[in-house]
Amino acid sequence: MAKARISISLEQDQAERIRQHAERAGMDVSAYLVHAATRQMAESDAIEEQFTEVDALIARAERAADGLTAGPAQEPIADLTEQERREVEEALGLVQGQDRQHGRRPGHAA
Repeated sequence: MAKARISISLEQDQAERIRQHAERAGMDVSAYLVHAATRQMAESDAIEEQFTEVDALIARAERAADGLTAGPAQEPIADLTEQERREVEEALGLVQGQDRQHGRRPGHAA
């Protein structure tokens, strides 16, 4: 198989660290960089493969949403009891990452 040459530029300290790591791995710098890049590519490919179905689902939902029109705004909260309103506010605070009562994120000091 024919080999291709790729030239890269990096800071001197990065080059030295790569040389040291390659040496510890018992590899020359070229083999070490090829190995590192190949691992990164395999990881990226695996991640993309895992999310292929999710990406397709999102794309279908976005296409379906393009054809929708917004209806008249409703105020469903008006039909809730006071207790239900408090529960909704608490849930929104959790989703938004805030303690709505104290104006800060839960578990964080003011």
